[in-house]
Parts: sequence; structure tokens; C-alpha cells
Amino acid sequence: MNLYPKDVAKSILTLGFMSLMGIVGLLLIGGGLVNSAFAQGVSAAEEDGEVWSLHAQSTYIEQRKNNFYSPYSSAASQAGNTSLLNRTGGDNNRSFTLSTTAFLGARLWSGAEGYYNPELFEGVPFSGALVGLGGFQNGELQKGSFVPAVTYNARAFIRQTFGLGGGEEYIPKGTVNQLAGTVDKNRLVLSWGKVGSLDFFDMNEYSHDPRVHFMNFSVFSMGAYGYAADSKGFTYGLVAEWYQDDWIIKGGRLAAPTSPNILNIDYTLTKDYVDQVEVTHKHKLSNQPGALRAVAFVQHAYMSTYQDAIVFAQQNGGAPSIFNTRKMNTMFGYGFNAEQAINTDVGVFARWSWNNDQTETNTLDVGRSLALGTTIKGTRWQRSDDTYGVSAALNAVSNAEVRYLQLGGQTMFIGDGQLQYKPEQILETYYSAKVAKELFLSADFQKITNPAYNSARGPVNVISMRLHYEL
Repeated sequence: MNLYPKDVAKSILTLGFMSLMGIVGLLLIGGGLVNSAFAQGVSAAEEDGEVWSLHAQSTYIEQRKNNFYSPYSSAASQAGNTSLLNRTGGDNNRSFTLSTTAFLGARLWSGAEGYYNPELFEGVPFSGALVGLGGFQNGELQKGSFVPAVTYNARAFIRQTFGLGGGEEYIPKGTVNQLAGTVDKNRLVLSWGKVGSLDFFDMNEYSHDPRVHFMNFSVFSMGAYGYAADSKGFTYGLVAEWYQDDWIIKGGRLAAPTSPNILNIDYTLTKDYVDQVEVTHKHKLSNQPGALRAVAFVQHAYMSTYQDAIVFAQQNGGAPSIFNTRKMNTMFGYGFNAEQAINTDVGVFARWSWNNDQTETNTLDVGRSLALGTTIKGTRWQRSDDTYGVSAALNAVSNAEVRYLQLGGQTMFIGDGQLQYKPEQILETYYSAKVAKELFLSADFQKITNPAYNSARGPVNVISMRLHYEL
């Protein structure tokens, strides 16, 4: 395994230093307010909970794919490579990711908490770039392609909670970016700073984190949800959450990149951003918990429409290109997300999402997506900490994007030079086994038919091994 031990060791030391500085920073935020809060301003409920917390995770994912059928690719026909290559086309059919994250938290003043997450990441996608699929096979790859490992600040934000009564509930220890303690069941929560969009929206008990759940983008999240993210998957902004009995309403404005798929985002939140609102209702069916969620979003960003690119090519010659016609445009969409426990060991989930898909994307080349799945705990075979999961997803794009691709256009992520359009189909199954305290080993298989909506290529079979540790 090509992990570059010296560089990784150096990066881990850097991460440790960043974590130490983060603890100091959190304790200094607010200056005298921190000391006064500890001395007299923190409620009795907060005093019974954690004043600070430190958690960490490390996840290594190794993936191999088959030498799938590929009569042509963009690498052979155009200067830019946006096709997933097979071994015959020059790929070594190997991809890996390694991430290590520290989760630091401290109570600041009454109702306020500060969090800082330094992160180390190393990884290489198939074909050397994240291209060639609508639903990519490893959610960790949204952080980019880096060898040797790099360290950076993943999250740094403040959360303020306002209690509204309705009784109390206890937030247990062990939850990352949460301090254990008692809070009002009815409450208003404001979070501000550098975060991840999926830290708040599109949550799901059975499929939400590629480090422990399903790995495919179209399964652990809504494929057509155009959420805000820089090229490492993070953003900046303000999120408000209102908890009232069985209802949760969330809304936020989060920064989008100033140009698609780059690291620089609009910190002013006035030009390139995503507004979203999500409503959640929690319920019980046959005394088993479940939840229904609906999200709507609007993205304002510097990006091209497919029609503008086509018209430009008709007037100037050549294949259409989104790079020639970028300007401020709007994309909008919605999604539904459901989860339901069947019993204490079995749960099911479903996601449906849609966007108007007239513009290029900052997330995935998916205009419509449906995903269904189930997870089963290993209690019946005396492995209660193990999990087996199986899921299926179907992705599609709009007529406008199909025409653009058929004319030889390429997006940031897909475009084979030709397109014989069919919806992309994804089957994923995994088994996660607890091999030691907080150490989990998973085997995962994905079959992706019509990769990047092209029935002339594939299917792509991906076998994965995942090692995940939590502290």
C-alpha cells in the first residue's frame, strides 16, 4: 500500500499540533466570557454535562475495479479526460483514501459551544481524478486527490442553543461535535462558521456517513441535492435549527465556490451561496422509531447552462464547453428522505431528489436520483456490533445535459466524447465487522451499470476494503 509513511507521520504530528492549538483557541474564544461562564453563567444542566470533549476517527479505504468494457473514452478523443478509464485505457484500477480527524469541543458561555476539526487526508481516485461516474464510489474522495497527505482545518464553528422548554433530553457522551448534557426538547440552535452541509441536512440513521455506512455518493446522500461545498467538501455560513416536539425545521445560507469545484468560496454569502430549508417529522410505527424529511434548495453561483454552451459552439464551432459561457446562474431542487426501524436490528431507508439540471454542478452530475436500502445488525448470528447493508440507486440527468454530452461536451466530472444515454444504476452491499474495541473492518461491493449514463461502457464492479477506528 502506497501510504508514504514519512509524509503521513509528519502530517500526523502536524495534525496533533493543530489539535493542541485548537484546544487553546477554543478556551480563549470569548475571552473573559469563557471564565465567567465556567464560574457563574453555565446552567446547572450544563454543569452536569461535559465542559470539553476530544474525539477522533481514522478511516482507510482501498478500492479495486474490474477491467470493464470501454470501446472509447474522452481520454482517447479529447484533451480533457472525464471518462473513468479501465486498465486497457491506462488506469491501474486502484483507488484509496486515508482520513484522520480530531473533533475538539469546549463549552464557552451559557448555551454556547465551540468546535474545531483539524483533518489529515491522503487519497487517489480511479483514473487519477474524480471523473467518469454520476454517483461516485467513495464519499471520502470529495476531499480531492492528494499524495502525500495534507492537513487542513475541516470545521471551526460556534453553536448557540436557546432553550424553549417542553421537558428535557440528554445528549450522551461519544457523539462528535456534541457536548454531553441536558437540553430542552424544544429549542432554537444557531451554528455559525466553517462546517459541512451534510452535518445538518439530509441526515439518516442508516445511510449518512461513507466512513461507516454505504460508500456511494448516491446512497449516503441525496444524489441530486446541490449542497454547498468547496473542493474538499466543506463550506461556511449560518444554520438555524428549531426543535419543537416531533418536528425539526432547519434553514441555512451556506457559501458556494466562486467558480465550480475550487477551494475558494464566497465568504460574503451575497453572491455564490446555497439557501436551503428542511422539515423533519419524527414518528413511531408499531412502536418503532422513524423519520420523514423534506428539503428544498436554491443555489446561486458562477456556472454555465448547457444551452448557453451549445449555442456558443454552434456560433463558434467545436464541441460545446461550459468553460466558455459561465456567468451567474441559479439551480434549484428538492428531496425527500425517509428512515424506519422495523425492529431493534433492522432498518430501512429511501431517498428521492430532483434538481432542474440546466446548469453545470458543484456537487454531482445527477439531475434525479432514487435510492433504497436496508441495514441489519448481526444479533441473530451473535455479532450484535456487526452490520450488513444492501442498497440500490438510480440516477438520471435532464434532456439539456444529455444533448450537451451527446454533442461531445464535458462537465467537470463526466463526458466520454460520445453518449448512448441510459440512467445510471448502482447496487451496493457491505458487511461491517467489529474486530476490536472501536475498530471496524468492512468489505463492500458496488456494481455500477451505465457509468456516467453511457450504456456503451461498463458495467463497473468495485470491491472495497474499509478500516475505521473511532476514539
